[in-house]
Amino acid sequence: MGIQDSFRDRITRRRLPIVALVTYTIALLAWAAVVGRWLPMPGGEMAMQMQMSDPGVPEAMALSNGITGIGLYLVMWGVMMIAMMYPSSVPLFRLYSKTLEGTTPTGKAARVGAFIGTYALVWTLTGVVPLVVNTLVPIATLANAHGGLLVGGTLLLLSGYQLSPYKYRCLRYCRSPLGFLMSHHQPGVRGAVRMSWQFAVFCVGCCWALFAFMLIVGSMNIVWMALIAVVLSLERTVAWGEQLARAVGVLAGITGITIVVISIV
Repeated sequence: MGIQDSFRDRITRRRLPIVALVTYTIALLAWAAVVGRWLPMPGGEMAMQMQMSDPGVPEAMALSNGITGIGLYLVMWGVMMIAMMYPSSVPLFRLYSKTLEGTTPTGKAARVGAFIGTYALVWTLTGVVPLVVNTLVPIATLANAHGGLLVGGTLLLLSGYQLSPYKYRCLRYCRSPLGFLMSHHQPGVRGAVRMSWQFAVFCVGCCWALFAFMLIVGSMNIVWMALIAVVLSLERTVAWGEQLARAVGVLAGITGITIVVISIV
């Protein structure tokens, strides 16, 4: 028996979740790329001399460097989204893989790859929103002039959405991947792309307010990235996820009101 056959048999006997291992590995590499700044930054050497974790700085650098800057920013944003969203999406990816039992290994790999890749693509495309916002209202300038009001107002926006029925309509899909796959199943690679796109849209609907807050405190602020990633992961995966979402909404509301009042006074 060859080494590859032995390794394959060992994996089969232990029932190692291959899809989960691959997903976690990709997410870990994405975190390493973000923390280690392995990716080329919008603005090149100038970006290295600036505090990229400050509010609006990465977006301003991207917009000031034209198509190249925007392209690099979207790559950076996409890697950040993979780092933050892939770990909590493992249950979905594994369940989808299990629905393909009986499919050839090549066909299964193609469909799972299309599913996981489309999910990353949708989240990468959301990076256009911060760029559009910064084109209309430069966040760096606004943060310097009215930082307290900006943070407080964004926290109130986060609170309002966390406590709204729209949040939970999307969150229930994210928390019930099996129900989603049963009700939205489509065959083939194209079906995998369509299903993943639909699920990713629900995920964006569930988490956009958290990412709006991340944008205001600094889209490349590693500490806030990690905290928000933990919150959204717990919301989507643990039994008390909905209660946590409401608690975050209440806390954000109280904190937002306090910051706004202090800023005005």
